[in-house]
Amino acid sequence: MEQEIACPGSNGNVTLRAESFPYSQIPGQSKLFLQYQKDPLSLRTYYPSAVNSHTEISDRIPDVLANYTTDRELLCDTLAEINKTYNASEKVFENIALLRKPNTVAVLTGQQAGLFTGPLYTLYKALSAIRAAECLRGRGFDAVPVFWIATEDHDFDEVNQAFVLDQNSRLVEFKTEIEHHENAPVGSLLVDNSIDNTIAQLIASLKVTEFSGELEKIIRKTIVRGDSFGTVFGKLISALTAEYGLILIDPLHSRIKELASPIYAEAVRRSSEIVDALIKRSRELKSSGYEAQVEVGEDYFPLFWHSDDGRRLQVRSTGRDTLKVKGLERELTKDELLNAAENEPWRLSPSVVLRPVVQDHLFPTICYFGGGAEIAYFAQNSEVYRCLERPVTPILHRQSFTVVEGKHKRTMGKYDIGFADIFEGLDKLLPRVADRFLNENAAHVFDEVRKDIEAQLDRLEQSLNEVDMTLAANLETRRKKIRHHLDTLQRKQQIAEVHKDDTLHRRLTSIFESLYPRHALQERTLNITYFLNQYGPRFIDWMYRSTDLDDRSHRVIYL
Repeated sequence: MEQEIACPGSNGNVTLRAESFPYSQIPGQSKLFLQYQKDPLSLRTYYPSAVNSHTEISDRIPDVLANYTTDRELLCDTLAEINKTYNASEKVFENIALLRKPNTVAVLTGQQAGLFTGPLYTLYKALSAIRAAECLRGRGFDAVPVFWIATEDHDFDEVNQAFVLDQNSRLVEFKTEIEHHENAPVGSLLVDNSIDNTIAQLIASLKVTEFSGELEKIIRKTIVRGDSFGTVFGKLISALTAEYGLILIDPLHSRIKELASPIYAEAVRRSSEIVDALIKRSRELKSSGYEAQVEVGEDYFPLFWHSDDGRRLQVRSTGRDTLKVKGLERELTKDELLNAAENEPWRLSPSVVLRPVVQDHLFPTICYFGGGAEIAYFAQNSEVYRCLERPVTPILHRQSFTVVEGKHKRTMGKYDIGFADIFEGLDKLLPRVADRFLNENAAHVFDEVRKDIEAQLDRLEQSLNEVDMTLAANLETRRKKIRHHLDTLQRKQQIAEVHKDDTLHRRLTSIFESLYPRHALQERTLNITYFLNQYGPRFIDWMYRSTDLDDRSHRVIYL
């Protein structure tokens, strides 16, 4: 499927071309995810609320509202306080006011608090939720988009990185030197003076464009020393999505913890039942030929413990009705954990399989937009919903994009390179380009030499067979070696041809740095700052307009 998308540009309208690309042709996709994208209803055993289309989620509204018991007023008061901290736009507060209404539902998504907002797919998740909420409102249903900032996660190394393409189209990585304690929730870490150097390096690496000054202004306004890592993330993504009214939530906020207290307590009470159900579900998935996304053993526990010194610690069952907290000398009883859930909820945070249930306890969630891995673990946590007697929320795959800039589109067109060719890798693409566009005669010469050598070896084999059959067998071994050496020689010739053409080699390398960096889809590596510097804030609008919730394929956007 191809689409043309009209978008406003700095010098008049621009037209983007969107092309659908099947996930089945993209390396590294799980069997479960591919089947879910192809036919979600066929997996109703694992996804009881699966829908064929995002338009069907409205059928769930009565059930969602009937099962929603959280104090909307207190929740919305807290959301207003959180989003005020992020300098949110008036549109955000209008949506918070809409959420106060008893018939309003929420479209949720979320991601860890990454440096400069992290990989591109963070933004694509947000735009997917925004689009779905707007679709519901367009059909007469009150709905708001909500982004859950996963500030409780404690893997700082996973979020403390950002990649952009520098002035020479090379992939460069940036990190901060923020002081952090192992296992501390990333959202609570304070941004220190080291961020100034990181920002300076980022700005210096980018090509100077008409939008560079505006980008630097946004970054320096939102990333402030002394703020928490979660706060600077919230400020930046709030600024980038200001016109869409995306509501942000920080689950570390004390009142959010208090609102989550009932579901924490219920998870503690039913922890054994939850673990047994998860283990059973994992076995069912494996017996059906799928992989379980989350490994669950007999000692698994669905909550983390937050220590007095601010660490988020893993909890494991000992099998003796007590719980071992990694990093604590003494064991805890379930009664102690239950008391914490009810009276000190800041002590606890949900594991990955419990988090969606916590989200849906806090919000009247109509659906959740996630990535491939999240879709996989929703096949397991549907059992957590069942154990806690909650309606299972359907998960929809977020929009997925690869953005092809004009210079790369021209190179791909000139050398007949399709998007699928990118997954073969640069090493395999170079020889084909060399043979077809650089020295076609050399390819013909190698082909002729091969034919001549094979013909002469056939003559030799016939002669050897008349003398000794074992000599012919020995010849076959040497024939394979001759072929190998000839192939190696041709490959070196092809690579030398490309390297001799500096411009072509640079262009081809640049394509892979942009479209398939670190051997993964662009959205999993590149940071939004690169495109904001190249095309300005309108790039966000371009991606918003390119979002098509009816398209369950990967979308290649040609600028």
